[in-house]
This record gives sequence, C-alpha cells and structure tokens, in this order.
Amino acid sequence: MDDISGIELSRRFYAELVAPWLGRAFPALRHAAALIGSGSELLGFDDAMSRDHDWGPRVTIFVSEADFAAQGEAIVEAFAAAAPADFLGHPLSLKRTRDGEIAGVRRDPRHGLEVHTLEAMLLRTLALEPGEPHDALTWLGLSEQRLLTMTAGAVFHDDDGRLTSLRERLAAFPRDVRLYKLACQWRRIAEEQAFVGRTGDLGDDLGSRVVTARLVRDAMRMAFLIEGRYTPYPKWFGAAFARMPCAPELTPLLERAVAASDWRDREAALADAYRRLAKLQLARGLPGAEPVVGPFHDRPFLVINADVIGAAVAAEIADPALRTLPIIGSLDQVTDSTPVIEAPERARRAMVALFDDGKA
Repeated sequence: MDDISGIELSRRFYAELVAPWLGRAFPALRHAAALIGSGSELLGFDDAMSRDHDWGPRVTIFVSEADFAAQGEAIVEAFAAAAPADFLGHPLSLKRTRDGEIAGVRRDPRHGLEVHTLEAMLLRTLALEPGEPHDALTWLGLSEQRLLTMTAGAVFHDDDGRLTSLRERLAAFPRDVRLYKLACQWRRIAEEQAFVGRTGDLGDDLGSRVVTARLVRDAMRMAFLIEGRYTPYPKWFGAAFARMPCAPELTPLLERAVAASDWRDREAALADAYRRLAKLQLARGLPGAEPVVGPFHDRPFLVINADVIGAAVAAEIADPALRTLPIIGSLDQVTDSTPVIEAPERARRAMVALFDDGKA
C-alpha cells in the first residue's frame, strides 16, 4: 500500500474503520465525513515527501453545534481507546505542523479522526457565516487558495447534505465576479506587456526577464479564470496548470517565453499565448473581442489589444455594484502576500478599504 494516495487512504480509513466504529459507538450521530482543509493530497499532488507531516489515515467528521458541544470530546477520546496503532501499514498518529486548541475542532494526537463544526470551519477558513457570501465585494475578498481548502478534497458521507451544498455553492465564482476578475486580468497584461521589449531594448536583460516571468504568471492565472478553476498555493500553481485542458497548447509558448535569450523571442511567445487565451475565452462562451497582435503604438514592441478585450468583458457585467467598481482586481490580483491572503478577516477588511473611495 506504499503507493496509495492520501485521498484513497482517507476514504478507506473512513469506510473500513471509522464509519463502522461510529455506527457502534455513536449510532444516532448524524454527520458528514470528508478530507478537506489543508494538505497536498486534497489536490492529488501528494508523494513520498508529503508524508513527513500532516499525512496519513485521517478524516474530518462534521456534526451539528449541539452534537459538537455534547459529544465532540467524547468521540475523539473513545476512538483513541478503540483504534488500532496503524491502518494499511500507516500509523494513525500523525506528524502535525500545527496543533493545539482550535475553536470548533476536537482532535487527538493519537489518531487522525477529527470532529469539527461546519460553521467554525467556514468562519476560520473564509471569515464567512453560513449563507454567505451575499455580495460581489465579499467574493472579491476571498482567496482562491483558501476557497480550494473548502472545495477540493473529497466528501465520503453526508447525512444532511449541508457540507455538499456548501461546497457546491463555493465551487466557482458567480459569473459577474468571474467577468470582473477576467477584465482585471486583461488590464494587468495591458499595463506591462510592452515592458518586455522596452527593457530589452535598453539592454536591461534581467529586467526584461523579470517582466516576462510576471506576465507568464498572469497568463497562467488568466487560463485558470477562463477554465473556471481556482488557483492553488504557489507550490502547486504550475502542477495544477499542467492538468488543465488548455495546458498542452499554452505550456510550450510560456516555456519558450521564460527560456528565450532574446527579448524579441520573449514578446513573440507571449503575444502568441495571449492570442490563444483570447480565442479560448470566446470558445468557452465568455465575452471578449477578436485578438489583434501588433506594435505598441509607434514603438516596435509586440502587444495584444488587451484593453479592448478587457473592456468587452467588463461591458457584459450585469451586477450594478460590480459595474461601478474601478478595474482594480480581487484579493489575489492585488496582493500575493501570505499574511494577507491567509488571514481571511484581514483580507476582507483590505478589500473593503481598497474600494472605499471608488477610485482606481
């Protein structure tokens, strides 16, 4: 079983050990069981190295707040007394990077069965109450990598459907939010695409390479938006991109751009990638404009009509609150600072403040 994936291990851990035990020890307990939250296995990227922390037979069960208060501690304590030392050759005690008391969580270092409330996890992960988000601005303040902690992984059991319903509601941005983010992404490209050539023409090869790398990242994030997928934590950004349907077409161009020794080759590869993204956008039923690649005004730098494409996307936004916002961007588009995007309440306040004066 050494080659078993984390998700499959957790699925079998619940089905073969935890569920039968719950049926005997707590037969009236209504719950959901899942592997969600943190861990490379949620995205299917776990390997041998992943096993040095937070990996092993583990499952989270979600119960009502009343059942959590009445039985949460008893469940983890009773399972510790009943559980074997290992499952399928993997020890039940996990090497954890984080431990200690967490509101709405009951866990035991001797095993990987955790008891949570859905309300506490939602608040802790996204700073949301049940039923939220209600408005577009709140959606713009949600980190995509934290949305993945709620929507990736797998659900093994769900008595009342609340966990499944929540994951379905958070699985994708509402159309207008997605369009706003897409318009902002085209603006990001519009603002810097000519700098690949301008810096290179000045003899600043390192500067040209840095701008190229920034634009490659923006093109990849554009692809995630077009395909309707969330971007993960930077460690898995490239690996997740490689699994998307558009990756075989785009990857050679983006690799050529970052590897090119001449700025002209960099901007040509990027321009081709932008053109294909614009066409993919239309093919996916999203608004846009026919891509046109040519010189940057009267300067000899190759660019795409990103402003025109972005404006065409923005024109299709129906939400009046979003239509009045300046084309600045969502949380992930205005910062990649981990202390911000990994602190959902701080991120939410930051987004409100960003749009408070209504100016770009």
